Amino acid sequence: MSVPGRLADNIAYFARALRAAGLPVGPGDVLDAVAAVEAAGIGGRDEFYWTLHAVLVRRHEHSVLFDEAFRLFWRRRDLIEKLIAQMSPLSPGQRPAEAPRPGALRVQQAMAPKPPPSPEKPSEEAEASAVLTVSEREALKAKDFAQMSADEVAQARRLIAGLRLPDDATPTRRFTPTPRGRIDPRRTFRRTVRSGGLIDLAFRAPRERPPPLVAIADISGSMAEYSRLFLHFLHALGERRRVHAFVFATRLTNISRELARRDPDEALARASHRAQDWEGGTRIAGALHDFNRHWSRRVLGGGAVVLLFTDGLEREVTPDLTFEMDRLKRSCRRLVWLNPLLRFDGFEARAAGIRAMLPHVHDFRPIHSLAAMADLCTALGGPGARDPGADPRGRLRVAG
Repeated sequence: MSVPGRLADNIAYFARALRAAGLPVGPGDVLDAVAAVEAAGIGGRDEFYWTLHAVLVRRHEHSVLFDEAFRLFWRRRDLIEKLIAQMSPLSPGQRPAEAPRPGALRVQQAMAPKPPPSPEKPSEEAEASAVLTVSEREALKAKDFAQMSADEVAQARRLIAGLRLPDDATPTRRFTPTPRGRIDPRRTFRRTVRSGGLIDLAFRAPRERPPPLVAIADISGSMAEYSRLFLHFLHALGERRRVHAFVFATRLTNISRELARRDPDEALARASHRAQDWEGGTRIAGALHDFNRHWSRRVLGGGAVVLLFTDGLEREVTPDLTFEMDRLKRSCRRLVWLNPLLRFDGFEARAAGIRAMLPHVHDFRPIHSLAAMADLCTALGGPGARDPGADPRGRLRVAG
């Protein structure tokens, strides 16, 4: 069975779309895909899907983009059904419409027709355009997440992926060989034995590594406009730092494994699927109780820094909230409360939940914009450096 020329051309166009979306697809892969389709004897849409998938996808994290690209590319005017009909007498059935999937935005942008190249302009206009681009980027960094359009949110996600925490490595209990430092008795003895009695000193120093980050994020209805971008922020940090992520609305859910996926769209999609109470009510005390009881000893070792992401608007304030906050503060090296309500200049700590939580945190910071995220990265790098606006006790005095 031979592959019609039109189908081979469309496979080549499909491979180009995959390459534009970020998959490592080369010319040789296109020939292999055409040969695989010719040898497989396609009888339906699923068989065609998995034949191309077996050739064009090399890494597991690329499956999400391939799936979305296949769905968008081959649905045009029932293209796949018409082409497969030329190769097989079977009549494949229609697939039901599917909900938007992770990676859809990148794939749609990769398949969109590119505008024709504009004629060269004078250097002065190009310079003005560059200045405008820098200005727009600065405005985007200062803009509130809740006021961003869909395009601006996509741009914000790309900028978040570039955020990096500074080097704040701390010494651990383990040692590593060094040219100078403390004498290492074991290695010194071994060297001495090998040299026939001549003392050869070996040295060691405490091994340093960045402390882990533990994020406890509120995904209730009042935090919906900020929680997804905050999870993008955690995903970007997880590329270079150990990050343990938990989300809560009415109950606590550990999404560390889901957020460890390399593709950010797939990671957020899996996290959303696992957290069944997304945009539900708020039970801060109950979530902190579950964390302190079941997870604290597992993830708060090594001088961990805890990022508590919530607006503090607890439904029912009880003494349990104060107790759990105090217990959490004593279990970690640093507890940073990130509250999007701080975006308001006239914010005062008058809500009962906020007043109960403030005395038990080390830092109190906003998290409503890209600039606030960048400031957080800078603040976490310093040894407890705080600005006056981040002092929780000062907030209580002002409100009182």
